[in-house]
Amino acid sequence: MKKGLVNVVAALAVYAGFAFYLFRPYLGKFDTLDYLFLVNPVLAGVGCFLLSRRWVSGFWESLFSGCLYAFGPFLLGLAQYHPTAGSLAAAIPWLFLPAAFRPKRKGQWLSLPLCLLAFVAIVVFFQASAYYRLFPVSIQAKLHLSDLAGLAAPLVTVKRSLNVVGFYHVPLGVLAVGSTMLFNRRRFWVIITFVAGTVLASCDSFLGVSPIVWLSVPFVWCCVAAGLGMQALDSAGAADKGWVLAVAAGMAGLAIVALLLATRYFQVWAGLADDYAKLFVRTAWMFIAGAVAAGIIFFVARAKLRLRWLRLAVLCSAMAADIVSGAAFVVDRIF
Repeated sequence: MKKGLVNVVAALAVYAGFAFYLFRPYLGKFDTLDYLFLVNPVLAGVGCFLLSRRWVSGFWESLFSGCLYAFGPFLLGLAQYHPTAGSLAAAIPWLFLPAAFRPKRKGQWLSLPLCLLAFVAIVVFFQASAYYRLFPVSIQAKLHLSDLAGLAAPLVTVKRSLNVVGFYHVPLGVLAVGSTMLFNRRRFWVIITFVAGTVLASCDSFLGVSPIVWLSVPFVWCCVAAGLGMQALDSAGAADKGWVLAVAAGMAGLAIVALLLATRYFQVWAGLADDYAKLFVRTAWMFIAGAVAAGIIFFVARAKLRLRWLRLAVLCSAMAADIVSGAAFVVDRIF
Protein backbone atom coordinates (compact mmCIF):
# COMPACT_ATOMS: atom_id res chain seq x y z
CA MET A 1 0.00 0.00 0.00
CA LYS A 2 2.77 2.41 0.90
CA LYS A 3 4.67 1.60 -2.29
CA GLY A 4 1.55 2.28 -4.35
CA LEU A 5 1.08 5.66 -2.70
CA VAL A 6 4.74 6.55 -3.26
CA ASN A 7 4.36 5.68 -6.95
CA VAL A 8 1.30 7.92 -7.29
CA VAL A 9 3.07 10.82 -5.56
CA ALA A 10 6.13 10.33 -7.79
CA ALA A 11 3.96 10.35 -10.91
CA LEU A 12 2.16 13.47 -9.68
CA ALA A 13 5.50 15.22 -9.15
CA VAL A 14 6.69 14.30 -12.66
CA TYR A 15 3.50 15.51 -14.31
CA ALA A 16 3.41 18.73 -12.29
CA GLY A 17 7.05 19.48 -13.02
CA PHE A 18 6.67 18.86 -16.73
CA ALA A 19 3.47 20.93 -16.91
CA PHE A 20 5.22 23.83 -15.20
CA TYR A 21 8.15 23.49 -17.64
CA LEU A 22 5.83 23.65 -20.65
CA PHE A 23 3.66 26.56 -19.53
CA ARG A 24 6.19 28.60 -17.53
CA PRO A 25 6.93 31.06 -20.39
CA TYR A 26 3.22 31.91 -20.62
CA LEU A 27 2.18 32.07 -16.97
CA GLY A 28 2.66 35.85 -16.86
CA LYS A 29 -0.22 36.44 -19.27
CA PHE A 30 -2.60 33.87 -17.78
CA ASP A 31 -5.92 34.97 -16.31
CA THR A 32 -7.29 33.11 -13.29
CA LEU A 33 -9.19 30.57 -15.39
CA ASP A 34 -6.21 30.05 -17.69
CA TYR A 35 -4.35 28.26 -14.91
CA LEU A 36 -6.55 25.28 -15.75
CA PHE A 37 -4.22 24.79 -18.71
CA LEU A 38 -1.54 24.01 -16.15
CA VAL A 39 -3.74 21.89 -13.87
CA ASN A 40 -5.56 19.84 -16.52
CA PRO A 41 -2.54 17.79 -17.71
CA VAL A 42 -1.58 16.95 -14.13
CA LEU A 43 -5.06 15.65 -13.28
CA ALA A 44 -5.28 13.79 -16.60
CA GLY A 45 -1.87 12.20 -16.13
CA VAL A 46 -2.55 10.95 -12.61
CA GLY A 47 -5.96 9.61 -13.65
CA CYS A 48 -4.53 7.70 -16.60
CA PHE A 49 -1.64 6.47 -14.44
CA LEU A 50 -4.09 5.01 -11.91
CA LEU A 51 -6.26 3.50 -14.66
CA SER A 52 -3.30 1.79 -16.31
CA ARG A 53 -2.35 0.13 -13.02
CA ARG A 54 -5.29 -2.22 -13.56
CA TRP A 55 -3.30 -4.03 -16.27
CA VAL A 56 0.23 -2.56 -16.16
CA SER A 57 2.40 -3.58 -13.23
CA GLY A 58 5.53 -1.55 -14.03
CA PHE A 59 5.85 1.99 -12.68
CA TRP A 60 7.64 3.40 -15.71
CA GLU A 61 5.15 1.92 -18.15
CA SER A 62 2.22 3.41 -16.22
CA LEU A 63 4.08 6.72 -15.92
CA PHE A 64 4.36 6.96 -19.70
CA SER A 65 0.71 5.96 -20.13
CA GLY A 66 -0.19 9.04 -18.12
CA CYS A 67 2.32 11.20 -19.98
CA LEU A 68 0.90 10.21 -23.36
CA TYR A 69 -2.59 11.23 -22.36
CA ALA A 70 -1.74 14.30 -20.30
CA PHE A 71 0.81 15.78 -22.70
CA GLY A 72 -0.35 14.26 -25.96
CA PRO A 73 -1.38 16.45 -28.89
CA PHE A 74 -5.08 15.86 -28.23
CA LEU A 75 -5.36 17.13 -24.65
CA LEU A 76 -2.83 19.92 -25.16
CA GLY A 77 -4.62 20.83 -28.37
CA LEU A 78 -7.84 21.45 -26.44
CA ALA A 79 -6.14 24.58 -25.12
CA GLN A 80 -7.19 26.29 -28.36
CA TYR A 81 -10.73 26.15 -26.94
CA HIS A 82 -12.01 27.07 -23.47
CA PRO A 83 -9.89 25.95 -20.45
CA THR A 84 -12.76 23.82 -19.13
CA ALA A 85 -12.62 21.63 -22.26
CA GLY A 86 -9.33 20.23 -21.03
CA SER A 87 -10.79 19.78 -17.56
CA LEU A 88 -13.53 17.55 -18.96
CA ALA A 89 -10.98 15.46 -20.88
CA ALA A 90 -8.83 15.23 -17.74
CA ALA A 91 -11.77 13.78 -15.81
CA ILE A 92 -12.41 10.90 -18.25
CA PRO A 93 -9.76 8.44 -16.94
CA TRP A 94 -11.00 9.06 -13.38
CA LEU A 95 -14.54 8.18 -14.47
CA PHE A 96 -13.33 4.85 -15.89
CA LEU A 97 -11.73 3.81 -12.58
CA PRO A 98 -14.94 2.24 -11.15
CA ALA A 99 -15.28 0.05 -14.26
CA ALA A 100 -11.62 -0.99 -14.21
CA PHE A 101 -11.43 -1.72 -10.49
CA ARG A 102 -14.86 -3.25 -9.99
CA PRO A 103 -15.11 -6.10 -7.45
CA LYS A 104 -13.93 -9.24 -9.24
CA ARG A 105 -16.76 -11.33 -7.86
CA LYS A 106 -19.27 -9.16 -9.74
CA GLY A 107 -17.96 -10.34 -13.08
CA GLN A 108 -16.98 -8.50 -16.24
CA TRP A 109 -20.61 -7.75 -17.10
CA LEU A 110 -20.62 -4.90 -14.59
CA SER A 111 -17.75 -3.04 -16.31
CA LEU A 112 -19.74 -1.93 -19.35
CA PRO A 113 -22.56 -0.23 -17.38
CA LEU A 114 -19.97 1.50 -15.19
CA CYS A 115 -18.26 2.82 -18.34
CA LEU A 116 -21.42 4.81 -19.01
CA LEU A 117 -20.34 7.17 -16.22
CA ALA A 118 -17.85 8.82 -18.59
CA PHE A 119 -20.40 9.17 -21.40
CA VAL A 120 -23.07 10.53 -19.07
CA ALA A 121 -20.61 12.99 -17.54
CA ILE A 122 -19.75 14.39 -20.98
CA VAL A 123 -23.43 14.90 -21.85
CA VAL A 124 -24.23 16.46 -18.46
CA PHE A 125 -21.23 18.80 -18.74
CA PHE A 126 -22.36 20.15 -22.11
CA GLN A 127 -25.98 20.44 -21.03
CA ALA A 128 -24.92 22.42 -17.95
CA SER A 129 -22.56 24.53 -20.06
CA ALA A 130 -25.37 25.40 -22.46
CA TYR A 131 -27.62 26.33 -19.53
CA TYR A 132 -25.00 28.80 -18.28
CA ARG A 133 -24.29 30.04 -21.82
CA LEU A 134 -20.79 28.58 -21.78
CA PHE A 135 -19.64 26.85 -24.97
CA PRO A 136 -16.24 25.25 -24.22
CA VAL A 137 -15.79 23.55 -27.61
CA SER A 138 -17.46 24.28 -30.93
CA ILE A 139 -20.09 21.68 -31.82
CA GLN A 140 -18.81 21.87 -35.41
CA ALA A 141 -15.44 20.45 -34.35
CA LYS A 142 -15.49 16.75 -35.23
CA LEU A 143 -13.15 14.10 -36.56
CA HIS A 144 -12.48 14.29 -40.31
CA LEU A 145 -10.62 11.93 -42.61
CA SER A 146 -7.85 14.49 -43.10
CA ASP A 147 -7.28 14.58 -39.32
CA LEU A 148 -6.11 10.95 -39.39
CA ALA A 149 -2.78 12.16 -40.80
CA GLY A 150 -2.03 13.15 -37.20
CA LEU A 151 -1.64 9.48 -36.30
CA ALA A 152 1.70 9.40 -38.11
CA ALA A 153 2.60 13.11 -38.31
CA PRO A 154 1.03 14.95 -35.35
CA LEU A 155 3.38 17.93 -35.50
CA VAL A 156 2.47 18.61 -39.13
CA THR A 157 -1.25 18.59 -38.32
CA VAL A 158 -0.61 20.94 -35.38
CA LYS A 159 1.09 23.39 -37.72
CA ARG A 160 -1.85 23.15 -40.12
CA SER A 161 -4.21 23.90 -37.19
CA LEU A 162 -6.19 20.68 -37.71
CA ASN A 163 -7.77 18.59 -35.00
CA VAL A 164 -4.88 16.58 -33.58
CA VAL A 165 -5.57 12.88 -33.11
CA GLY A 166 -2.01 11.59 -32.91
CA PHE A 167 0.12 10.08 -30.14
CA TYR A 168 3.54 11.40 -31.22
CA HIS A 169 5.79 8.94 -33.04
CA VAL A 170 7.62 6.41 -30.88
CA PRO A 171 4.45 5.42 -28.97
CA LEU A 172 2.84 4.08 -32.17
CA GLY A 173 4.86 0.87 -31.96
CA VAL A 174 4.00 0.08 -28.35
CA LEU A 175 0.41 1.17 -28.97
CA ALA A 176 0.04 -1.46 -31.70
CA VAL A 177 1.42 -4.16 -29.40
CA GLY A 178 -0.71 -3.12 -26.42
CA SER A 179 -3.91 -2.89 -28.46
CA THR A 180 -3.37 -6.42 -29.73
CA MET A 181 -2.89 -7.64 -26.18
CA LEU A 182 -6.10 -5.98 -24.94
CA PHE A 183 -8.00 -7.64 -27.78
CA ASN A 184 -6.42 -11.04 -27.18
CA ARG A 185 -7.30 -10.80 -23.48
CA ARG A 186 -10.93 -10.20 -24.50
CA ARG A 187 -11.37 -6.85 -22.81
CA PHE A 188 -14.53 -6.41 -24.83
CA TRP A 189 -15.95 -3.66 -22.62
CA VAL A 190 -12.83 -1.61 -23.37
CA ILE A 191 -13.19 -2.29 -27.10
CA ILE A 192 -16.89 -1.37 -27.06
CA THR A 193 -16.29 1.96 -25.31
CA PHE A 194 -13.37 2.67 -27.64
CA VAL A 195 -15.52 2.10 -30.72
CA ALA A 196 -18.43 4.08 -29.27
CA GLY A 197 -16.22 7.09 -28.55
CA THR A 198 -14.66 6.98 -32.02
CA VAL A 199 -18.03 6.73 -33.77
CA LEU A 200 -19.49 9.61 -31.76
CA ALA A 201 -16.43 11.74 -32.58
CA SER A 202 -16.94 11.06 -36.29
CA CYS A 203 -20.63 12.03 -36.30
CA ASP A 204 -22.38 15.34 -35.96
CA SER A 205 -23.20 16.87 -32.60
CA PHE A 206 -25.25 14.58 -30.37
CA LEU A 207 -27.23 15.96 -27.39
CA GLY A 208 -25.38 19.24 -27.76
CA VAL A 209 -21.96 17.63 -27.24
CA SER A 210 -19.03 18.70 -29.38
CA PRO A 211 -18.00 15.57 -31.34
CA ILE A 212 -14.28 16.21 -30.82
CA VAL A 213 -14.64 15.78 -27.05
CA TRP A 214 -15.76 12.15 -27.51
CA LEU A 215 -12.21 11.42 -28.66
CA SER A 216 -11.08 11.58 -25.04
CA VAL A 217 -12.66 8.14 -24.55
CA PRO A 218 -10.64 6.21 -27.17
CA PHE A 219 -7.55 8.27 -26.38
CA VAL A 220 -7.56 7.14 -22.76
CA TRP A 221 -7.67 3.48 -23.77
CA CYS A 222 -4.97 3.97 -26.39
CA CYS A 223 -2.66 5.45 -23.77
CA VAL A 224 -3.35 2.54 -21.42
CA ALA A 225 -2.64 0.15 -24.30
CA ALA A 226 0.66 1.93 -24.96
CA GLY A 227 1.75 1.27 -21.37
CA LEU A 228 0.76 -2.37 -21.79
CA GLY A 229 2.78 -2.50 -25.01
CA MET A 230 5.83 -1.05 -23.25
CA GLN A 231 5.55 -3.73 -20.61
CA ALA A 232 5.36 -6.39 -23.32
CA LEU A 233 8.56 -5.13 -24.95
CA ASP A 234 10.29 -5.00 -21.58
CA SER A 235 9.53 -8.66 -20.94
CA ALA A 236 9.74 -10.06 -24.49
CA GLY A 237 11.62 -13.34 -24.76
CA ALA A 238 13.26 -15.24 -27.59
CA ALA A 239 9.88 -16.61 -28.70
CA ASP A 240 8.60 -13.03 -29.09
CA LYS A 241 11.42 -11.74 -31.26
CA GLY A 242 9.27 -11.92 -34.41
CA TRP A 243 6.75 -9.32 -33.36
CA VAL A 244 9.48 -7.17 -31.79
CA LEU A 245 11.23 -7.16 -35.17
CA ALA A 246 7.89 -6.27 -36.79
CA VAL A 247 7.64 -3.20 -34.55
CA ALA A 248 11.16 -2.12 -35.51
CA ALA A 249 10.42 -2.67 -39.20
CA GLY A 250 7.16 -0.73 -38.97
CA MET A 251 8.87 2.24 -37.35
CA ALA A 252 11.63 2.15 -39.96
CA GLY A 253 9.02 2.07 -42.72
CA LEU A 254 7.28 5.13 -41.30
CA ALA A 255 10.64 6.91 -41.12
CA ILE A 256 11.21 6.24 -44.83
CA VAL A 257 7.75 7.56 -45.71
CA ALA A 258 8.39 10.72 -43.66
CA LEU A 259 11.72 11.30 -45.43
CA LEU A 260 10.07 10.85 -48.84
CA LEU A 261 7.43 13.42 -47.91
CA ALA A 262 10.14 15.77 -46.64
CA THR A 263 11.93 15.49 -49.98
CA ARG A 264 8.74 16.29 -51.82
CA TYR A 265 8.06 19.39 -49.70
CA PHE A 266 11.66 20.61 -50.06
CA GLN A 267 11.10 20.65 -53.82
CA VAL A 268 8.23 23.14 -53.62
CA TRP A 269 9.03 26.33 -55.50
CA ALA A 270 10.88 29.10 -53.61
CA GLY A 271 11.02 27.08 -50.39
CA LEU A 272 7.40 27.85 -49.54
CA ALA A 273 6.95 24.45 -47.89
CA ASP A 274 10.33 24.20 -46.15
CA ASP A 275 8.73 24.45 -42.70
CA TYR A 276 6.63 21.38 -43.39
CA ALA A 277 9.60 19.58 -44.88
CA LYS A 278 11.65 20.20 -41.74
CA LEU A 279 8.81 18.84 -39.62
CA PHE A 280 8.76 15.67 -41.71
CA VAL A 281 12.51 15.32 -41.21
CA ARG A 282 11.97 15.73 -37.47
CA THR A 283 9.20 13.12 -37.68
CA ALA A 284 11.55 10.73 -39.46
CA TRP A 285 14.20 11.10 -36.74
CA MET A 286 11.64 10.21 -34.08
CA PHE A 287 10.57 7.12 -35.99
CA ILE A 288 14.22 6.16 -36.38
CA ALA A 289 14.67 6.50 -32.62
CA GLY A 290 11.72 4.17 -32.11
CA ALA A 291 13.10 1.69 -34.64
CA VAL A 292 16.52 1.71 -32.96
CA ALA A 293 14.96 1.14 -29.52
CA ALA A 294 12.87 -1.77 -30.82
CA GLY A 295 15.92 -3.12 -32.67
CA ILE A 296 18.02 -3.16 -29.51
CA ILE A 297 15.25 -4.98 -27.66
CA PHE A 298 15.05 -7.48 -30.55
CA PHE A 299 18.74 -8.37 -30.31
CA VAL A 300 18.54 -8.62 -26.52
CA ALA A 301 15.56 -10.98 -26.80
CA ARG A 302 17.22 -12.95 -29.59
CA ALA A 303 20.27 -13.48 -27.38
CA LYS A 304 17.93 -14.78 -24.65
CA LEU A 305 19.04 -12.05 -22.25
CA ARG A 306 16.71 -10.30 -19.84
CA LEU A 307 18.56 -7.02 -19.25
CA ARG A 308 15.32 -5.30 -18.33
CA TRP A 309 17.19 -2.20 -17.20
CA LEU A 310 18.64 -1.82 -20.72
CA ARG A 311 15.27 -2.36 -22.38
CA LEU A 312 13.64 0.21 -20.13
CA ALA A 313 16.48 2.67 -20.62
CA VAL A 314 16.37 2.65 -24.43
CA LEU A 315 12.58 2.57 -24.66
CA CYS A 316 11.97 5.25 -22.03
CA SER A 317 14.68 7.48 -23.51
CA ALA A 318 13.10 7.34 -26.96
CA MET A 319 9.61 7.91 -25.56
CA ALA A 320 10.71 10.79 -23.32
CA ALA A 321 12.59 12.59 -26.09
CA ASP A 322 9.56 12.30 -28.36
CA ILE A 323 7.04 13.47 -25.76
CA VAL A 324 9.14 16.38 -24.44
CA SER A 325 9.98 17.79 -27.87
CA GLY A 326 6.49 17.17 -29.24
CA ALA A 327 4.65 18.66 -26.27
CA ALA A 328 6.84 21.76 -26.32
CA PHE A 329 6.09 22.23 -30.03
CA VAL A 330 2.31 21.90 -29.50
CA VAL A 331 2.24 24.35 -26.57
CA ASP A 332 4.42 26.90 -28.37
CA ARG A 333 2.22 26.64 -31.44
CA ILE A 334 -1.01 27.25 -29.49
CA PHE A 335 0.20 29.96 -27.12
